[in-house]
Amino acid sequence: LVTGASTFLGGYLVTRLAQNPAIERVIAVDAVSPSKDMLRRMGRAEFVRADIRNPLIGKVIRNAEVDTVVHASTLARPPKSGSRAAMKDMNVIGAMQLFAVCQKAPSVRKVVLRSASVVYGCSAKDPAKFTEEMSARRRPAGAYARDCIEIEGYLRGMGRRRPDIDVSIVRLAPLVGPRLNATVAQYLTSPVVPTILGRDARLQVLHEEDALAALERATVSGPAGTFNVAGDGVVMMSQAIRRAGRIEVPMPFALFRNLGRALMGPVMRSYTTEQLEYFQFGCALDTTRMRTE
Repeated sequence: LVTGASTFLGGYLVTRLAQNPAIERVIAVDAVSPSKDMLRRMGRAEFVRADIRNPLIGKVIRNAEVDTVVHASTLARPPKSGSRAAMKDMNVIGAMQLFAVCQKAPSVRKVVLRSASVVYGCSAKDPAKFTEEMSARRRPAGAYARDCIEIEGYLRGMGRRRPDIDVSIVRLAPLVGPRLNATVAQYLTSPVVPTILGRDARLQVLHEEDALAALERATVSGPAGTFNVAGDGVVMMSQAIRRAGRIEVPMPFALFRNLGRALMGPVMRSYTTEQLEYFQFGCALDTTRMRTE
């Protein structure tokens, strides 16, 4: 069972799993219906329109005797018509309900969580690379980062109460790729790129196909544990802008959002606190465990 079927990662993960003949049944769940194109791509997978905060999700897991649950529906920003409270309700309360159902369901043997590198925060005190055992040097200011930290905590708690369930947490670096108009790609493809004076953020990104492959591996045959998933090596912000053939315009952080909006247009307004911090400091992950295990 995969939650977040209408999102890019959730939908394409369902597509990959449905193409695997070794998997008997794939159930895609979301409160929003995926696009017609995505439903067609999902092939033999069954789509169930359900909110994970609703007790119906428990019925689905019990009746289908689900053995593996992939939670990929965490929202990075508030829903279009909602507030921060609505986002927290969907993210944190939704995850609590889902993990409570998994804990009670005797058929569940594995839970995979799509998390993100935002759990490490971004600050001037960060180490050169974060290993999986490290945590944020200061409490992240962004709502998405705080939600991800809470969700991971609830999943680890469930793992302690049900040691027979394998718990995998996959922390993905910011994504880039042709099908995904994600933040880092939008930022670096603006003709003029505003940057923060005196800072050269360390960027480490992940191709959309690699993100899907990592989640598929974690779901089908990967070991339990927490894994940083990112491309090897780090690119400095100034290097990335030069390679993209763009023009860098350094400015003080106080002016970054307002002047940046004048240079980049309305896209700058949609950036979350995590994304603005990432463009200021960057974040690099140690991927040794990903490669060796």
